[in-house]
Amino acid sequence: MTEKSFKDLPVGDAHLREERLSGEDIYGGIFLNMKRDQVSLPDGKQAVREYLTHPGAVAILAILDDGRVLMERQYRYPIAKACIEIPAGKLEIGEDRLLCAQRELEEETGYSASKWSFVRRIHPVISYSTEFIDIYLAEGLISGKSHLDDEEFLDVFAAPLEQLIEWVEQGEITDVKTTIATYWLDRYRRGLVSPTSIPG
Repeated sequence: MTEKSFKDLPVGDAHLREERLSGEDIYGGIFLNMKRDQVSLPDGKQAVREYLTHPGAVAILAILDDGRVLMERQYRYPIAKACIEIPAGKLEIGEDRLLCAQRELEEETGYSASKWSFVRRIHPVISYSTEFIDIYLAEGLISGKSHLDDEEFLDVFAAPLEQLIEWVEQGEITDVKTTIATYWLDRYRRGLVSPTSIPG
């Protein structure tokens, strides 16, 4: 059987939607909360959906004048591994996303940037979380002094794009935001994509 192409699918998503019937909070943490909702499925049956609510985050693709990318190595407790990542941080409730990105870059790396543009919004765990990450491109970097949070410990270093691609291909980088940012930067430097203006 020949599978349909995307253009052959029904217009819209009404035939796929699930509608919330009721819900309850089943856990409240410092910034993660777990909810359990009863939903109506497209065929009229009901199901339970459990998911985490998250305030969202930002990540920064910070480019030095020599073209290298500012990176971090940070221990991630849930997977018991020191991971290579681009700088990132969680949004405070109501915080402006660009201001958060600027704050996180300076706090974690000591750098500020004279030029900012918006890359993409990604949803890293769409099956069980509301989390989104807005990725920004930071250029015209100005060196300063970092001031990490009390519970934050990380290494800051710079790496060429070619090294990041190699790490992604070898499975050394598994972080989704860093993988997507690496892919985007490669296409950007080949003139295939462009950043956009900062969304309002």
